[in-house]
Amino acid sequence: MDHGKSTLADRLLEITGTIEKRKMRAQVLDSMDLERERGITIKMTPVRMAYQEYILNLIDTPGHIDFSYEVSRALRAVEGAVLLVDATQGVQAQTITVLHAAQAAGLTIIPVVNKIDSQLARVPETKKEIALLLGCGEGEILEVSGKTGQWVPELLEEVIKRVPPPRPADSALPLKQGGDGFRALIFDFKYSNHAGVVVYCRVFGGTMAKGARLKFAAAGREFTVIEVGTFSPEETAANALSAGEIGYIVTGVKEPGVASVGDTVVEVKGSLSALPGYARPSPVVWASFFPESGDEFNALRHALGRLRLSDSAFTAEEESSGALGRGFRCGFLGMLHLEIISERLRREFKINLVVTHPSIAYEVLTKRVKKITAYTIMQFPEHGEVEEVREQWVAAELISPPEYLAPVMLLLGKHEARVGETENIGNRFVVRFEAPLRELMRGFFDELKSVSSGFASLSYRLLRELRKADVVKMEILVADDPMPAFGRVVSRRAANDEAEAVVEKLSKILPRQQFELKIQARVDGKIVASRRLTALRKDVTGYLYGGDRTRKMKLWKQQKEGKKRLAERGRVEIPAEAFVKMLQ
Repeated sequence: MDHGKSTLADRLLEITGTIEKRKMRAQVLDSMDLERERGITIKMTPVRMAYQEYILNLIDTPGHIDFSYEVSRALRAVEGAVLLVDATQGVQAQTITVLHAAQAAGLTIIPVVNKIDSQLARVPETKKEIALLLGCGEGEILEVSGKTGQWVPELLEEVIKRVPPPRPADSALPLKQGGDGFRALIFDFKYSNHAGVVVYCRVFGGTMAKGARLKFAAAGREFTVIEVGTFSPEETAANALSAGEIGYIVTGVKEPGVASVGDTVVEVKGSLSALPGYARPSPVVWASFFPESGDEFNALRHALGRLRLSDSAFTAEEESSGALGRGFRCGFLGMLHLEIISERLRREFKINLVVTHPSIAYEVLTKRVKKITAYTIMQFPEHGEVEEVREQWVAAELISPPEYLAPVMLLLGKHEARVGETENIGNRFVVRFEAPLRELMRGFFDELKSVSSGFASLSYRLLRELRKADVVKMEILVADDPMPAFGRVVSRRAANDEAEAVVEKLSKILPRQQFELKIQARVDGKIVASRRLTALRKDVTGYLYGGDRTRKMKLWKQQKEGKKRLAERGRVEIPAEAFVKMLQ
């Protein structure tokens, strides 16, 4: 958990001999190019390690709040967690969030201070912060350097000493090799054109080998096991999977939608019920994906389907737009999740995308007493039809050094936050507050980094109940035609500023036309911001020679009347590049 996990995992794999030194590389468990480039973990990765007479199952988890659902799945598959805190940064907001999740899962927590080799390391201060957070003695906190490997063997010994062996999934199922039948919880899966669905699971009881007849408890689909194995870290075939192990099962099932994260794999002839699964992740941010070329629509459909097989947390539904053509409205766990999926589509499937401005879902009660859920501005009713709007809020924790507390508080006020209690952890302040989710998407993270010089961190969770929202629909008109791709739902108090910013940016991006072009923003039926692009001019008299001025004046008059007719009836074809620039 937390900082430097992948680097520490590299050292553990070296010490245990799981990977030969000649095959080692930095962040060996991060298989995607995006993970390696950004230095982040997106997909959790399991690996089996043999050390002395022990077998250890290690799972490297993501750290960003958008991928907390990946962490929650990993916590269900293990008995202990290494709480890794960066000695140069101290306890972060995400540290507290993930720690609470691990404690709720009943895991053994091993606190560790990482990056002790850095010249900027504040080891004593960081250990004090961890001790206050956990309520433990500073002597219980280990020190390591994932980069150099210093004290990593000692950490491995402490893991073996402190973390208990695999335990039962519930009181009704003792954890043993056989007798009660096979039962395993699915924490991930992938799809292979040749082998079908391959499920990744943690075995909670019994033993299973190739040829066994199993079924998905929730889906009810039966199958014959083609192959079983473990991760080292690549998939390695094994004779059997037994209680306490983490491994994979090749099912041969090729129908989509059968396998799901959180389902249980059990024996066909057994009477065991499904294990408690994971809470299904719910999208909180929506954006529409359109191919730049209409010819790529089917390719986009295929690509989204393939990505859904490896990342079931995002959703995709087909939609169409008059300006952008056919595309898909997609739901994501957060802004980073959206960015990762769009980047994977561009890189792995070579699809050029137009991505609309991200939005959240609003619950709208109309004056006709009809309740609707609006994911896009096109679904949001006109201002005269809206009776009440409700939106998603978050409960957040922000950790900041004391010298940045004042500008951080001003930033929270700007983004409509309701500040609660403030707590001191060592030389850091923890500020708890509630705020609308839409405000976190309105440049909040970039502004937080700016006002705190990068030292503040934020973690949040969604609140269950929706709250009343004072928001309005901001429409963008180009030549009097609404452009839904540029519109958005904004806070009423920030509507004028948002309108001015969008109209100004659009006026610098759109190409000039043969007629004067109006670019306007409309809120509550009124134009609140406007820009005009002057018409392109053509020298219609350049070919004339001789004669008096009346001939030129006649042509200028005809040109003026033509431009007037174009302004009244003309339509603007907005190039795809303009959409891309506007939505960057």
